[in-house]
Amino acid sequence: MGKVIKKKRKKPAPALVLRLYVAGNAPNSVRAITNARAICDEHYPARYVLEIVDLIEHPDTAMADGIIVTPTLLKLQPQPVRRVVGNLDDTAQVLLTLVAT
Repeated sequence: MGKVIKKKRKKPAPALVLRLYVAGNAPNSVRAITNARAICDEHYPARYVLEIVDLIEHPDTAMADGIIVTPTLLKLQPQPVRRVVGNLDDTAQVLLTLVAT
């Protein structure tokens, strides 16, 4: 009898990679985090990565991405990179930006 070779399943790449820049626990930042998670959970369940970066703690990262206002959401993948500024209350506008090519 031959050997049984098990293939490792690769996890599928996330459909959406986002980075949300916030400023500490400012009210708009807290609201943007809540809104971003809700939008992703509803429209991209288990297919997204949401990185939250505090501008106060990581100013160099923000500078590298050209962030000067918070909250700012960056869509990193799929390309092209897009950004939404504000607390993400307008779900329809956020979704239009996320699907824009």
